Amino acid sequence: MSKIIYTRTDEAPLLATYSFLPIISAYAAKAGVALDEADISLAGRIIAQFPERLSDEQRGPDALTELGELAKQPTANIIKLPNISASVPQLKAAIAELQALGYDLPDYVDAPATDEEKDAAARYDRVKGSAVNPVLREGNSDRRAPGAVKAYAKAHPHSMGDWPAESKTDVVTMGHDDFRSNEKSVTIPAADTLRIEHVAADGAVTVLKDALPVLEGEIVDATFLSVAKLEAFLADQIAAAQASGVLFSVHLKATMMKVSDPIIFGHVVKAFFKPVFERYGADLAAAGLSPNNGLGGILDGLSALANGDEIRAAFEQALAEGPAIAMVNSDNGITNLHVPSDVIVDASMPAMIRIGGKMWGADGKAADTLAVIPDSSYAGVYKTVVDDCKAHGKLNPATMGTVPNVGLMAQAAEEYGSHNKTFEIAAAGTVRVVNSAGEALIEHEVEAGDIWRACQTKDAPITNWIELAVSRSRISGMPAIFWLDATRAHDAELIKKIDAYLPTLDTEGLELEILAPAAATQKSLDRIRQGLDTISVTGNVLRDYLTDLFPILEVGTSAKMLSIVPLMAGGGLFETGAGGSAPKHVQQLVEEDYLRWDSLGEFFALAASFEHLAQHEGNAQAQVLADTLDRATGTFLDEDRSPGRALGTIDNRGSHFYLALYWAQELAGQEADAELAAAFGPLAASLAADEQTIVAELLAVQGAAVDLGGYYRPDDAKASAVMRPSATFNAAIDAF
Repeated sequence: MSKIIYTRTDEAPLLATYSFLPIISAYAAKAGVALDEADISLAGRIIAQFPERLSDEQRGPDALTELGELAKQPTANIIKLPNISASVPQLKAAIAELQALGYDLPDYVDAPATDEEKDAAARYDRVKGSAVNPVLREGNSDRRAPGAVKAYAKAHPHSMGDWPAESKTDVVTMGHDDFRSNEKSVTIPAADTLRIEHVAADGAVTVLKDALPVLEGEIVDATFLSVAKLEAFLADQIAAAQASGVLFSVHLKATMMKVSDPIIFGHVVKAFFKPVFERYGADLAAAGLSPNNGLGGILDGLSALANGDEIRAAFEQALAEGPAIAMVNSDNGITNLHVPSDVIVDASMPAMIRIGGKMWGADGKAADTLAVIPDSSYAGVYKTVVDDCKAHGKLNPATMGTVPNVGLMAQAAEEYGSHNKTFEIAAAGTVRVVNSAGEALIEHEVEAGDIWRACQTKDAPITNWIELAVSRSRISGMPAIFWLDATRAHDAELIKKIDAYLPTLDTEGLELEILAPAAATQKSLDRIRQGLDTISVTGNVLRDYLTDLFPILEVGTSAKMLSIVPLMAGGGLFETGAGGSAPKHVQQLVEEDYLRWDSLGEFFALAASFEHLAQHEGNAQAQVLADTLDRATGTFLDEDRSPGRALGTIDNRGSHFYLALYWAQELAGQEADAELAAAFGPLAASLAADEQTIVAELLAVQGAAVDLGGYYRPDDAKASAVMRPSATFNAAIDAF
């Protein structure tokens, strides 16, 4: 039997799985395809780290490691849903929930002192941040808006906010003394083992990383951000926001960049509340309340301090006297600085641009915003879009072209693989990357508190990425732009490889060029305003940023994208879209039994997965499933069966019913496989006959609070009951 691995993840995608997986498992079985679930949720990843502390019933397999090995096999076929890339507050919350459920797990200690605490911290560090993607992504990314989604967006354009000529919204960045400007890069001539070390002013050497294996042709980068210059920059921007009367906001990636960006976030918190930290910083530090974890964590911990009320009042005074601050939740007083994982740049910036360059203020009204993106590596991309909208007005989803992406991400390529090579410098000195012969390949003079990091990009993923870009350009007929800046050290090394490798490929008739990110952004914008399409060919971080930016502007959400990762060993990884709004969806479900999560990304990924099985295993019935699912999804869009926005309309569960109905009808009516047509005929008839009953049963539960038994670790029985509330529909699927 053919096999597809369907990942169990977190939040809204997990809840949707309780409803959707029974349907697709039943349908796939008719074509000899089994769907096996693999738990890579945050809770599952935590549990897998401490088997010796748990009972037999509580233990779980290390599914992430197992899937990582599978991804290196030609038989891999994995559907990967969005998962939590845990910030420290999320990690602590998940640990606390599991402890309350009886799991004997150690606490996460910010500054571990004992051997036991250090061991626990090391295990938890394997879980937090971007723990999943570097393991599974043994291939580069091919991400694009499916034709049906793009056609629907043009026929039913989503709302876009106006950009008045007097808009004060702007994007600001350091531009010097940051990761972008301090970067140095080398291509390794032969396989070696490198060492990263810190040499203090007195000559004392501290090894930061003692063994860093590298391969021939691998690119190694290193850079640092000056904290002194960061603090001066932040002070200037806080003053500028107050002087111009706009909202202050900071946009980072504290989940994926799990070492560097929480530190930067902490500096923003300290800069915004400078008087508070000048007076009470020692008290907060003694209580273990770190600004790196956000204002929310500090406020939650003040009750344990003797002068907690006094400190709380000082924070409130600073909020009142400082610039207006962008809010995550105006009703609940959750600011841009409350939780580092609440404002993620690739989701927050496109959302701001979409509504006319505004974010929400404490008064619940949208207002012009100063968007602070400290590192200048990619800030220019967002500034270019903002400036273009200020000059030419909002984009029009009914007419705009598309910008699909080919992204370099295989084998932990580029910055997302740098966590174990990122350090907050303890003392002034020199950080060096040294080869086995003792030669310093890269050196930086640093000060105490500076953030230094290195990253690697292997040669094989780069060549595969170039091949994929050429292939997608030829198949689609679109021009392709490599978003690379010749004046940036890392990009310059990549350009050398492109110049050497591209001539070996058949590029006749293709439009291929290299542009720096800001220039590539402008050209892509100029073209999409004309209704023209352009492939963006980018590194890993830009891949992540652009596959939210353009989809949110083009089709209203990145959750509807088709994301295929052709694995380098021959298998396939099929990703289902972004999960940035997942927490809000869970909150709504718990409060009123209504899940707005749109599973359209799952539909597209599943069809691509079936097609992969057909092509690589010769399963002709899997191809029938793929073809009919594509047609059913088209009907789903034409009939507007995506979840509505309010009670009284169908939600995620209703959308699953309609997909099941349309898919069964397509299977029953197709002529390619008589066996499948006969199998699905009675089901299609019964679902159509019971449509009104099923919809009524799904709508009847809306409006009341529900108990899932947990946020990070829902109770399966409770969650399944919530997500499968139609007895009629359940009976039809279960009997089938």
